[in-house]
Amino acid sequence: MSTENEGNEGNAVPSVPSVPSVPPVPAAAPEGTPQGGTPVPEAPPAAPSDAPTAHIPAAAHQDGAEPPAAGHEQHPYAPPSPQQPPAASAAWPPPPPAIPSYADGGSPPAWGAPEPAQSEHPRRRRAGGLVAAVAVAALVAGGIGGALGYWAADSNDSGSSGSTTVAASNSPKDFKRDAGTVAGVAASALPSVVTIDAQSGDGEGGTGTGFVYDKEGHILTNNHVVASAADSGQLTATFSNGKKYDAEVVGRAQGYDVAVLKLKKAPEGLTPLALGDSDKVAVGDSTIAIGAPFGLSNTVTTGIISAKNRPVASGDGSSNKNSYMSALQTDASINPGNSGGPLLDAGGAVIGINSAIQSTSGGGVGQSQAGSIGLGFAIPVNQAKNVAEQLIKTGQPVYPVIGATVTMEEKTGGAVISDEGAGGTPAVTPNGPAAQAGLKAGDVITKFNDTTVESGPTLIGEIWTHKPGDKVTLTYKRDGKTATAEVTLGERKGDS
Repeated sequence: MSTENEGNEGNAVPSVPSVPSVPPVPAAAPEGTPQGGTPVPEAPPAAPSDAPTAHIPAAAHQDGAEPPAAGHEQHPYAPPSPQQPPAASAAWPPPPPAIPSYADGGSPPAWGAPEPAQSEHPRRRRAGGLVAAVAVAALVAGGIGGALGYWAADSNDSGSSGSTTVAASNSPKDFKRDAGTVAGVAASALPSVVTIDAQSGDGEGGTGTGFVYDKEGHILTNNHVVASAADSGQLTATFSNGKKYDAEVVGRAQGYDVAVLKLKKAPEGLTPLALGDSDKVAVGDSTIAIGAPFGLSNTVTTGIISAKNRPVASGDGSSNKNSYMSALQTDASINPGNSGGPLLDAGGAVIGINSAIQSTSGGGVGQSQAGSIGLGFAIPVNQAKNVAEQLIKTGQPVYPVIGATVTMEEKTGGAVISDEGAGGTPAVTPNGPAAQAGLKAGDVITKFNDTTVESGPTLIGEIWTHKPGDKVTLTYKRDGKTATAEVTLGERKGDS
């Protein structure tokens, strides 16, 4: 079964990071052929009654019924000339023929008749895609497969009812896609994207996605993709060419939801994906997501950047601890199994790691695997790169902190510094960054630099986009008065 984040709701522990009781994210088809079809020319003057009759295919009626073929009498044979449609005719040329209903022995349909729905049942793993969750709606990572079809034309030249498959003059492999097109970006990126199979020690697990980070064989992905198999289990990475490699965890950061794997026998010639600059991303920029939604490897979807700096809290599916991010929001289709995969810009550079979606699954978190509703979230690649370098170098993450415990409640008008920390410790660490800046318990932090802070998780997500030693400006309220303080961020090593 999939490692869904069941039981993720509950009382928050008043520490940084802690589990929010509720996360910051609140949480035509084109019409067919016009009616009427191709006009049928008027019949020419009568010919002998024993002359052969030609059949002109008529446009299909809207309800799919086959109209009687229009016929006309024939004169002695002369080479036919193409029929010319009336000026500005919306029905010319006629649409391609649909899948013949007589494939199973029935009679052929009219030209352009609606194609019967085709259902496809791909083989699915026992375990589904891995899931991250937020609020009372599941935040997941994954996509859905597509349908395949073909079109054929009927041939009545000799009175036969056979069909002829229509093929392109060149096979798709002969076509060249420009580098700036979606097809061009996908062709270039797919060889560097892997489908990760994580099997825990008890045999359960699921699928996720990752991508080549460097030529040494490091793979960048989400922590929640590998969490179930990190301590005891088996991890494999399968490339788009079908080649599979065993992998091991180099390091993982639960708070950032980032993990680094390494292929045990990395092949030569690995091509890392180029990393973009997530700070320069603009709302409306095109996006391309690649992953293995519901186990359907090498799936490509497109969309745009819908928003930036979106505060998101998501679980790893194996604990009651949350991850926090100031995320890129996209409407590219992301579903269970897309987690850890790259979110690319129009040029093919990675701008984020697909990590979660908001879903309308209803009921409690983790009750079912939900699908995309166009609200996907990705960890900005600038943050992910910093974390990856830490994990490769030391095997453990480093978190910037302000040295104060804030509540995880929403609708407080900011991040409220708690009355006390975990286990009765002071809410403001003595001689820590917040204490040195003059902050006290009860202060409400309303801004982090120029970003409005709406809650504790929002503040944490913003802090974690920086590095220890960075200087930031906090705006806060105390006794109804607004003040500012400059804080030099401290550090905490490892997940607690």
